[in-house]
Amino acid sequence: MKLGIIGLPNVGKSTLFNALTGAGAPSANYPFCTIDPNVGVVQVPDPRLDVLAEMYHPEKYTPAVVEFVDIAGLVRGASKGEGLGNKFLSHIRDVDAVVHVLRCFEDGDIIHVDGAVDPVRDLETINLELIYADIEVLEKRIDKTQKLLKGDKTLKENLDCYEKLLAALNEGKTARQADLNEEERALCEDLNLLTLKPILYVANVGEDEAAGVSPDNKMVAAVNKIAKAEGAEVIPVCAGIEAEIAELDPEEKKMFLSDLGIEESGLDRLIKASYSLLGYISYLTAGPKEVRAWTIVKGTKAPQAAGKIHSDFERGFIRAEIVSYDDLIASGSMNAAKEKGLVRSEGKDYVIEDGDVVLFRFNV
Repeated sequence: MKLGIIGLPNVGKSTLFNALTGAGAPSANYPFCTIDPNVGVVQVPDPRLDVLAEMYHPEKYTPAVVEFVDIAGLVRGASKGEGLGNKFLSHIRDVDAVVHVLRCFEDGDIIHVDGAVDPVRDLETINLELIYADIEVLEKRIDKTQKLLKGDKTLKENLDCYEKLLAALNEGKTARQADLNEEERALCEDLNLLTLKPILYVANVGEDEAAGVSPDNKMVAAVNKIAKAEGAEVIPVCAGIEAEIAELDPEEKKMFLSDLGIEESGLDRLIKASYSLLGYISYLTAGPKEVRAWTIVKGTKAPQAAGKIHSDFERGFIRAEIVSYDDLIASGSMNAAKEKGLVRSEGKDYVIEDGDVVLFRFNV
């Protein structure tokens, strides 16, 4: 699954993407530097794997990953094809969730496409373009459904849902703010609406706030207020500093962060938040051959989680032997955890929890 990094031109999208991925996406001080989307796969930081690696000294170390896509900067009028609008909209339709970067610092040397820094205006600019695009999709679907309704009365529920969404969009709300229940969301899923995608906001702050955002930063406060109304999260990040940190080796990175008074880099917080935004959790497998984090959707049962390793594991599932990560580390070894009765045998209805250390038993 993919997360698309979006924003107006020159707000720090590509700088952030470069820091995230080390993929060398172009970053320059003029609009539309990014035209075709750059794609990078990023490891999800998980200190639990490091501890398990020290315990088992495995041949392989495999963390979970998230895929990020750096999408071209949007401008006003994109829904009508202005700038790179059509490309932007098609690229964002291909992602599963959105990371919206907003510039929250002043710097006269960095051009802003609208001439002045205002993250609220920038956010509204992009939201309006996405809303306009969604309105067009909905109007076409409503027209089609009304015609089909004459021969299939079961589509009335779909039509009601579409009209509810359209009313919210016409009020300037995103589809995320339309107060849909789970059933209505399922009915609208095939529309692939841009403003219904899960979203995470990144407040790109200045270097002087890399270690923490000042309470006086009105730009970040304004973004926080809007995000709260949407039920979204805001991650403050200094993309420029993070790009510098990304080039350091692990020891240098640790020292750099310590000198800044930062416990965890903004990138690490962003990656973890992005992973969580998709509804993901990790279960762990550990042994001398490999220590690994396996990505599953929260709520996944044991047989389906086993299928992530191999389809035979799911098909021939017998049981799962499970110990929580904390219990395993506190015990010092798997054998010690077994002696203490901390290793459980779970069946097909068990829902895997984040941090479960699992050994699957199967027979095919």
